[in-house]
Amino acid sequence: MKHNTLKPFPADFLWGAATSAYQVEGAWDEDGKGPSVIDARQHYPEGTTDFKVASDHYHRYKEDIALFAELGLKCYRFSVAWTRIIPDGDGEINPAGIDFYHQMIDELRAKNIEPLVTLYHFDLPQALMEKGGWANRNTLNAFVRYANVLFEAFGDKVRYWLTINEQNMMILHGNALGTQDPNLENPVKNLYQQNHNMLVAQAQVMQNLHRRHPQAKIGPAPNIALIYPLSCRPEDITAAFNYNAIRNWAYLDAAVWGRYNTTFWRYLEEKDALPHIEEGDMEILAAGRPDFIAFNYYTTQTVEASRNDGTDSVARSKTDQHLRSGEEGVHRGAKNPHLARNAFNWEVDPVGFRNTLRAIYDRYNLPLIVTENGIGAFDKLENGTVNDDYRVDYIKAHLKQMQLAITDGVEVFGYTPWSAIDVISTHQGCSKRYGLIWVNRDEFDLKDLKRIPKASAKWYTNVIKNNGID
Repeated sequence: MKHNTLKPFPADFLWGAATSAYQVEGAWDEDGKGPSVIDARQHYPEGTTDFKVASDHYHRYKEDIALFAELGLKCYRFSVAWTRIIPDGDGEINPAGIDFYHQMIDELRAKNIEPLVTLYHFDLPQALMEKGGWANRNTLNAFVRYANVLFEAFGDKVRYWLTINEQNMMILHGNALGTQDPNLENPVKNLYQQNHNMLVAQAQVMQNLHRRHPQAKIGPAPNIALIYPLSCRPEDITAAFNYNAIRNWAYLDAAVWGRYNTTFWRYLEEKDALPHIEEGDMEILAAGRPDFIAFNYYTTQTVEASRNDGTDSVARSKTDQHLRSGEEGVHRGAKNPHLARNAFNWEVDPVGFRNTLRAIYDRYNLPLIVTENGIGAFDKLENGTVNDDYRVDYIKAHLKQMQLAITDGVEVFGYTPWSAIDVISTHQGCSKRYGLIWVNRDEFDLKDLKRIPKASAKWYTNVIKNNGID
């Protein structure tokens, strides 16, 4: 649809940026923090760092927040490290952890930056993992208790909360993210039991926040990549319908409507992966009621009909770091011939961003906030500056499409690109950089950890100042 006049971004739009605790804080074992599954990892991809120091945000948060204020950020999305609050996940509360986040939130408030707090971003307490992780019902209860501790401590200071970051990625890509146990007789069934328990925990947490702090707002934060059919062949369209239902809508249908969609449920039946549902679970799901939907967007994906010949689950090449998937009898991953690719072989699809915003809003009719969107690159510091024009081009193209979606009628109230400062990438260490602000370190040489705003940061400052792109 062509619009003669574009609607402006809302006057109170939350222009921000994002990080997560384990990728930015460091201080992995300081001040009473317990080990998470990230800390307990035995192996990292060859040539990449661990997360022990990361960007040292734990010790430098005041400096970082001052830089965020200089950039003009109105919002900072960050996650709380569960094991900083409750070291073993379900035992004694660590006062030092509570104090740290109090200080950080107060610092943000002093700089007029809205805190957007993620309860859980991949870093499950290792003590809970050793007891079965999310497949164990006790982890559900531990998460609800942990969230209540945060609501009690920070509920008067934090207006916006996110429940679980990219739950769908933890389930769909359990091998890559460490949530799948390959030693189990039916690891897929175990994953979808984890999924169900997370959904029930999320619904309880949303209800609890609404009871305790009715002025606050909360929502889920999946990764949504709209699925295209490779062609107009009806079988390809069916494959896209299948994967949209399994990858995207299964998680949001449960969060928003409190039920599993039909296609997804039949998929679980076919895979012998139906979760055990305890009495009262579906009532809890139905009562969850998020206030908004947050989602992370990097690209779309394209699929074609399954060939059912044993080749649908196509392995990725070493240069293709996109978590592509295919599954026998369901769909087959395909390359989109109409899209350019970045250095990590991810397809870049700004128009797909508009399509995704429209698809989510039309399906659920809830306000949206984009909590991750960005481009990883091998940035270079030269003569004291980082000229990352490719990042400016990427964000600009996506903001243009977001404004078109807003003009289409989609309600979007915030945008927090990934990432505020350079973080340690989950799979590629610190060489793959996403930040608006450079952190001066290499994989194994911490150097001085100096912060230097990149060209993209200066450009983004003007975007915020003008409440949109030119």
